Amino acid sequence: MRAADARTDVEVLLVGAGPGDPSLLTLAGAAALGRADVVVYDYLANPALLAHAPAGAERVYVGKKGFSEHVTQDQINRLLVRKARELGERGGGVLVRLKGGDPFVFGRGGEEALALGEAGIRCSVVPGVTSGIAAPAYAGVPVTHRGLASSVAFVTGNEDPAKDESAIDWEGIAHGADTLCFYMGVRNLPVIARRLMEAGRPADTPVALVRWGTTPEQEVLAGTLETVAARAAAVGFKAPAIIVVGAVAALRDRLAWFEPGPLAGSTVAVTRTRAQASALSARLRALGASVVELPTIDIVPPPSYDEADACIARLAGYRFIVFTSANGVEAFFRRLALAGLDSRALACARIAAIGPATTEELAAHGVAADFVPGEYRAEAVADVLIEAGLARGDWVLVPRALEAREALPRMLRARGARVDVAPVYRTVPPPRASVEPALSRMAAGEVDAVTFTSSSTVRNFVGLARGLGPDGKALLENLDFYSIGPITTATARDEGLSVAAEAEEYTIVGLVHAIVEHRATRAKRK
Repeated sequence: MRAADARTDVEVLLVGAGPGDPSLLTLAGAAALGRADVVVYDYLANPALLAHAPAGAERVYVGKKGFSEHVTQDQINRLLVRKARELGERGGGVLVRLKGGDPFVFGRGGEEALALGEAGIRCSVVPGVTSGIAAPAYAGVPVTHRGLASSVAFVTGNEDPAKDESAIDWEGIAHGADTLCFYMGVRNLPVIARRLMEAGRPADTPVALVRWGTTPEQEVLAGTLETVAARAAAVGFKAPAIIVVGAVAALRDRLAWFEPGPLAGSTVAVTRTRAQASALSARLRALGASVVELPTIDIVPPPSYDEADACIARLAGYRFIVFTSANGVEAFFRRLALAGLDSRALACARIAAIGPATTEELAAHGVAADFVPGEYRAEAVADVLIEAGLARGDWVLVPRALEAREALPRMLRARGARVDVAPVYRTVPPPRASVEPALSRMAAGEVDAVTFTSSSTVRNFVGLARGLGPDGKALLENLDFYSIGPITTATARDEGLSVAAEAEEYTIVGLVHAIVEHRATRAKRK
């Protein structure tokens, strides 16, 4: 494609992913991802950020870990040009290049922008929070501080130590800035410390190393120019890390504020739908866990709405309506609206709901549930309706998933009720391409626990894992599995999984509590 042929309806954005904590992505970055047709992301971009992209967006991993390159920079440049041209051939679209930190601060974003420009493809830049500022801040180290540091320099730390001459002006940086932040320098830490001391920086200058800054895996090691390399070697301190050199590093003892939560060191896969994962993911992250979102189900329409529409047409005849999930509420009210009706059409019946999430979704539609059993199971709903006076011949409507359990309708029919089951949605496995990044992390051993919130999440997860072959078999044997309740647990056991813990209260809060309690108990045993 010549420059004159470049499509104006192709938008390319270099987006800074921030330093690791997904909540530090900028609003502009989240908005760009929300419009993406293609996302090209690297090793230092938190995979959780991919949840901002549409489910159908293509996701391309071009990670480079340390000095072992999976994809060269030239290959990445060519890939970006090719993907932009493919979008142009399809009539346009948005390509997001998601880069850890800030694209223009040791992110090689300038090289990518130039390569795109030479191909006649214009790109825009969305700056990100750079780790040279964020990681020290999370470690309690301000890079500037009145009376201690009025200047700061960002320096690359990954020069080849075998080079005859350094591109870094060691004499200049040793005296030219109060605080020095070295990126990608752990491998060369002994050389960095020696060069700075040779250039006149005092040997007792405070130094702080911050690994995986802003994330639950954050580690901090303190020392001086004279001692830090030996200390790092002694504990096997590894990349990725920021090296902070200067008097401000000593403030950490008084300013450290970021403490790991009870789930620090755990990486948990959340298998709920992408739309529903955020509440569980947020709770886990708040407790220090790293979260991998692996949506094993999608909510889609049933093959036909004929049964549901017929039930809506005769709503006035039902004495009870039972909602078993928030998804069922949402899907039912969408269908109700298409019939020109709203919550007033339910005034004829008494409403039962299973669980707080279902109750809250009903309230959002202006309906207060008459019955919410203390146990969030279909059997408990049957008991409540019987206590409420369910009589032989009463009509009961159950809007639900196509593939739901038959326990509730069977129990109600056994009491003489006439039950209409109206499928208003079904659950299906998501497109494999949309979960490939998360599956790759699991296969690489980066995940140690999985949450299940329904039988569908169990079955579909097992299907995805078995598709990995021998790696999948090992995953199913070695991961910790956590269940939201006894029905989900029974499904897991039917699939051959050993459940580490089950929620006592069958809610998201209860599930998180079960995870915390189980891992705390195991830690005490060790």
